[in-house]
Amino acid sequence: MGKLNALNRAATVARAPGVTVQIDAQNRAQLLALIERLPRQRIVMFGDLVADEFIYGEIARVSREAPVLILKQREREIVPGGGGNAANNLNDLGVQTVVVGLVGEDEPGDALLRYFRQKGMSTSRVLRLPGYRTPTKSRILGGLAHWQRQQIVRLDHEPAALPPPAVRRRLARLAAEAASSATGALISDYGYGTASPAAAARLRRSARRQARPVTVDSRFDLGAYRELTGATPNEPEIEAMAHRSVDNDLQCLELLGRRILRRQRFEALLVTRGRDGMMLLEPRRAARLLPIFGSDQAVDVTGAGDTVIAAFTAALAAGADFLRAAMLANCAAGLVVMKRGTATVTAEELKEAVKNA
Repeated sequence: MGKLNALNRAATVARAPGVTVQIDAQNRAQLLALIERLPRQRIVMFGDLVADEFIYGEIARVSREAPVLILKQREREIVPGGGGNAANNLNDLGVQTVVVGLVGEDEPGDALLRYFRQKGMSTSRVLRLPGYRTPTKSRILGGLAHWQRQQIVRLDHEPAALPPPAVRRRLARLAAEAASSATGALISDYGYGTASPAAAARLRRSARRQARPVTVDSRFDLGAYRELTGATPNEPEIEAMAHRSVDNDLQCLELLGRRILRRQRFEALLVTRGRDGMMLLEPRRAARLLPIFGSDQAVDVTGAGDTVIAAFTAALAAGADFLRAAMLANCAAGLVVMKRGTATVTAEELKEAVKNA
């Protein structure tokens, strides 16, 4: 019975609609031209700023107090996560990046602001809120000396409540004002209250006056966003919205994705599928399937979704159609998952990868 079910699933996938696209010579030339135009783009990243903390240690011994390992801490670093990681990816792609968000008056907030300034990103639109706790994800990694370190546990430190309405309105106003002179905008909603569908509508109206793309990556509330240029949900997020399992059925995935397109009036939906690549959906077009770029043995998928939305938005701002923007995002994702931790992809890395595709 198990073998029969597996054969049925394979047959379903084989019958799935859609056109598989690869990087051929013509696409390669267009993608390289897109990368050259990235430094001329100015993109607003509006969303939740998260501090990704990494604590590295070496295994010393087993504790006498409990059957747990004792680590000697060797290193500690804090890098931008969440919307901050999307902004960091935009910046490393050469894009002029405007960060709009919120941090607390705490050590993680200090670290994020310092990081952005060292990278040359303006923090004038990042508000500091007394009493607010900067969302922080602390990952503890350990291993023996000269061995590869493995993540042991993650601790999440979250704000006690959403930002006050007045603060959220001010952030929305700052984002809309910045978008009026930008070539695109990216909304990163991790559920901490900085971004919202109402703020997105204001941002969209500002960007539309200049015919600029506005994209969204929403972890928990994608169904509330309307009339944006595009979104980049992953397959589990699609399943959660539909209360239905896709189970590797591409016909089912396309059906659910097209429902989102129609209901929310998006111009495109780029669904990320892990080692199975991506699916691009547009109204009145056949689904396009993008095989995974590079190896399917990812080293670390931390923050890969931020890289996807950053590259996708940057390409659209530079004049790409949805297919080429998806191709560039797929390349960037394939590169970043081969790096450890919350990582980024540079324009030079992307250029070399496209040349050798």
